[in-house]
Amino acid sequence: MISASGVWKIFGTNATQVLKTHDRSKSRDEIQEQTGHVVAVKDVDFAVRRGECFVVMGLSGSGKSTLLRTLTRLIEPTGGSITIDGHDVRALNQRELRELRRSKVAMVFQHFGLFPHRSVIDNIAYGLEVRGLGKVKRTEKAAEILELVGLAGWGERFPRELSGGMQQRVGLARAMAMDPEILFFDEPFSALDPLIRREMQDELLDLQSKLQKTMVFITHDFLEAIKMGDHIAIMKDGEIVQIGTPEEIVAAPVDDYVREFTEDVPRYKVLSVGKVMRPARKGLKPDGAIRANIKIEAAIAQVADTDQPLAVVNEAEEIVGEIDREIMMRAMTS
Repeated sequence: MISASGVWKIFGTNATQVLKTHDRSKSRDEIQEQTGHVVAVKDVDFAVRRGECFVVMGLSGSGKSTLLRTLTRLIEPTGGSITIDGHDVRALNQRELRELRRSKVAMVFQHFGLFPHRSVIDNIAYGLEVRGLGKVKRTEKAAEILELVGLAGWGERFPRELSGGMQQRVGLARAMAMDPEILFFDEPFSALDPLIRREMQDELLDLQSKLQKTMVFITHDFLEAIKMGDHIAIMKDGEIVQIGTPEEIVAAPVDDYVREFTEDVPRYKVLSVGKVMRPARKGLKPDGAIRANIKIEAAIAQVADTDQPLAVVNEAEEIVGEIDREIMMRAMTS
């Protein structure tokens, strides 16, 4: 659905020339020291499958938001290739680019950007109005989306009457009203209180399970990343240092930078039984078997209910290992 290959973004007056003539293996700091140019995104590769939530996670200044903006050329990339649903984004002219942004992609930002003089329903319908849809139809569509995000009955209110969480729901509804195939989120919940933030995460996951949109989600919060993401790309100094599922990253961080993010993660909430099982003993019966792909947390009660090891099976119901209380306790305390 989305692919990026060798993507660079260099800020400076001769960015293209710097990319052509300087050693690309040099670090961001080395390039800046030698050229006076700032490398925001450095030789990035990734692919996003249709219908998945792909999270780009990193600390402030890692390049994650700049990378997101290069995907639709809100910021022009200096080098590399970007493809969205078969379209070579860098080859599009301005008219084609506007059409791509209008018909396929919608963005939700940290700052809601609602029009204060428009009602909630009119804020949601704004994109449909720009597209030329008549008032009756766009209002009907906006009302449907309003109910979907849990704000039925709030359509005639104004942004000033809404809490921060409600305003972000309106921002999400405005993006979804355009029925895009792809949603880009740039730290959409980071300004919200922790409780509201968790609620918004849960609501977005619920919407995703129903609508199966393709999402690219930017965050600096690793716990949010593992909750939201099917796959996570971790960025540092403009580069992606690791890509994997939440389980792969927590189980095998590639370096100390990534490992530091995983230290406070409850592993039993992320890892599957298959990651911690041991080889099955000979003659083990499949009675009460546990699927290898379920999370450790979901298997706690079943394992705790017996003092005998339980078989672990794959999707074909073949025994692939075993698990017992000792393994479970070790997984929960490590």
